[in-house]
Amino acid sequence: MLIGNEPGDRQTIKLSIEDMTCASCVRRVEKAIEKVPGVLEAAVNLATEKADVTFDGKPDVSAVAEAVRAAGYGVGEETLEFPVEGMTCASCIGRVEKALKAVPGVVDATANLANEHARVRFLRGAVTFDDLAAAIEKTGYRAIREAAAAETPSEEDRRAGEIAALRRSLIVAALLTTPLFIMEMGAHAVPAFGHYIHETIGMQANRLIQFVLATLVLAGPGLRFFKKGIPSLLRGAPDMNALVVIGTAAAWGFSTVATFAPGLLPGGAANVYFEAAAVIITLILAGRYLEARAKGRTGEAIRHLAGLRATSARILKDGQPVDVPLEAVVPGDIVLVRPGEKIAVDGEVTEGRSFVDESMITGEPMPVERKPGDSVTGGTINTTGSFSFRATRVGADTVLSQIIRMVEDAQAAKLPIQALVDRVTAWFVPAIIVVALATFGLWYVLGPSPELAHALVAAVAVLIIACPCAMGLATPTSIITGTGRAAELGVLFRQGTALQTLESTDVVAVDKTGTLTLGRPELTEIIPGGGFERNDVLSLVAAAEVRSEHPIALAIHEAAKSEGLEILAADAFEATSGQGISATVSGRKVETGSVAFMAARGLDVAPFAKDAERLAAQGASPLYAAIDDRLAALFAVTDPVKPTTKEAIAQLKALGVEVAMITGDNRRTAEAVAAMLGIDRVMAEVLPDGKVAAVKSLSEGGRKKVAFVGDGINDAPALAAADTGIAIGTGTDVAIESADIVLMAGDMRGVATGIALSRATMRNIRQNLFWAFGYNVALIPVAAGVLYPAFGILLSPAIAAGAMGLSSVFVVSNALRLKRFRPAAGPSKRKENWA
Repeated sequence: MLIGNEPGDRQTIKLSIEDMTCASCVRRVEKAIEKVPGVLEAAVNLATEKADVTFDGKPDVSAVAEAVRAAGYGVGEETLEFPVEGMTCASCIGRVEKALKAVPGVVDATANLANEHARVRFLRGAVTFDDLAAAIEKTGYRAIREAAAAETPSEEDRRAGEIAALRRSLIVAALLTTPLFIMEMGAHAVPAFGHYIHETIGMQANRLIQFVLATLVLAGPGLRFFKKGIPSLLRGAPDMNALVVIGTAAAWGFSTVATFAPGLLPGGAANVYFEAAAVIITLILAGRYLEARAKGRTGEAIRHLAGLRATSARILKDGQPVDVPLEAVVPGDIVLVRPGEKIAVDGEVTEGRSFVDESMITGEPMPVERKPGDSVTGGTINTTGSFSFRATRVGADTVLSQIIRMVEDAQAAKLPIQALVDRVTAWFVPAIIVVALATFGLWYVLGPSPELAHALVAAVAVLIIACPCAMGLATPTSIITGTGRAAELGVLFRQGTALQTLESTDVVAVDKTGTLTLGRPELTEIIPGGGFERNDVLSLVAAAEVRSEHPIALAIHEAAKSEGLEILAADAFEATSGQGISATVSGRKVETGSVAFMAARGLDVAPFAKDAERLAAQGASPLYAAIDDRLAALFAVTDPVKPTTKEAIAQLKALGVEVAMITGDNRRTAEAVAAMLGIDRVMAEVLPDGKVAAVKSLSEGGRKKVAFVGDGINDAPALAAADTGIAIGTGTDVAIESADIVLMAGDMRGVATGIALSRATMRNIRQNLFWAFGYNVALIPVAAGVLYPAFGILLSPAIAAGAMGLSSVFVVSNALRLKRFRPAAGPSKRKENWA
């Protein structure tokens, strides 16, 4: 699936990568992909088991897949079969197949004229049905969505199957290992029990039974490690499976020699460690099972979002209502919605009215009224009445699909903090093998009798206790859980890296109109000048403002309409960005704008000075009107502050963040609003092209990190210039595309939520990394026997296996704590609340 087009024809695809088990696997897959010609960069995520591959030009997905397979890993595939309309002859088949095979990520495609179906095999994640349908439609045929069905398990089904397989392997391993463990360790723990086994079964028979049980564990449930570990060793790129293979094979091999050919070993060294090999496999399977279950929970946010989609829709076909699958809805269809139903796709209401629960998008619990002309969003729920709407966006173009795509992209991101992990894991497994060999050598030369047995136990413990899995999962699991929880709270991270940059935000700069305020200014007062009538001035100014798209112009126009005034046609309209407009109405010259706009025309606004000062102190924006080069009136326009804005500012200040307001309003009005809301700094009378400079000045030469919050087209440059750009989701598409984070509810409290969640996530990542690195740094020397000379402590390989498994489980479980994150309820609450 193509997820982005960037300058220079850069394109990014997602691929599903299989068989990765640890951080070293991640780096090997990335290196293999980056060697493919045309690949600019690759980012592989162990937790999601996906790769984001960016190409310079047309993606060569097949070459990437081959490179991944050559590195010893798998690329998930799917098969899809669906009807194709319009095929009439053999040449049609050739054209359809050629079009499908040209789609990046398609492995093979066949078309069947007899049943008019196409069958496509493609790389999972790289292709969607929309991609295939678009390719077919370009050749003059039509792919039918309603019958499209995947013939291979979905990603979720595959994960469920993997967890089920691990559970079965764990049960079998545990059943075989338990008697083996009791026979061997019970004899050491309880001498009488050991004497009983020796007298009844005999030592050699006991060893033979242990040999059979251990071999069954290694050859059955443990075979998965050998299938992956041995090839990685042969390629000279050992992974976590290789460490398990070397350790268990060494313990099993040594014990087998001691059982069947003890004369080959030095005197006193012919001990058996079958139980260690079996217990290692069992405990590592237990760790992998728990890890897989926990990893599955990190993706619950995406599954929840996907579950909001409707599965079908009722559309009008030939004047009759027909129920069809969601995939069959196309733009232009008239969709009928009954009370209690989910709205299928995005659209515009054409008939009827109702109240719609949009909390899944906005977070607001109260349903909102939707009537003809209003837009509706797929996935929201109709509550009371019935209505019909025209579908405008379907499939991957709907708001809900875009939200899911944003969250997936953010979850796949690699934060700068990950760079350290990548450097370490590049050499971690080979280094562990070297340490294990050194440990074996030192114990064999310097250790107590029996030297060979002690050397073997210590080396196996080193191999087994090392855990690159925890290092590989430390960052991605926290990112997945954190961004997923953020999406549930209405904060969408379009760029995963914003998680780290937002954490260190020192200053939040906000645009006023539409961000702090409702963005719907209201005309509250008109003060006419000498010789002018109020209604005449309002009628002329409203006529001049008709062609302006500024919210203040709309407020004046709406006020004139509501009073029933005549609004004439205007000519010679001209706008000066950020200052004012001029036009000709019925032969009269009409100008409206700011003090600077009037001053540029030689008009003195001093007669209105006292009134302007009074209005500004009340937070209103004064606007001046001139008729035929004479100052005609002072207009007071007020943009009401959003009810939640004051609370949002208080929450930001409670987080230790400075708040600055950037606005084009005059200074008095801006300072009045700032004083009312508790804003720290005011940058007033800033023209649209000056917002970037204002944002840069707040950074104080890069010493402070600045987040900018805006919603308009003129905010896009500032959003891009800030360290972190935050767009109000109710704003323009241009602003949203320029931002790193989108607040779906249009509520400034989402900024405080985002910062608090960013800090919680980064703290969680650091905890995970501290554990992952600290665990390995502390316990690998213990496994090697560093405590033996002073304390006589030598770590059992079985205990090492348990510790290794629990290490990964700890990391994932710690990341899952982010699911309990709660935004602060108010300024008096804690900065970050945890359930």
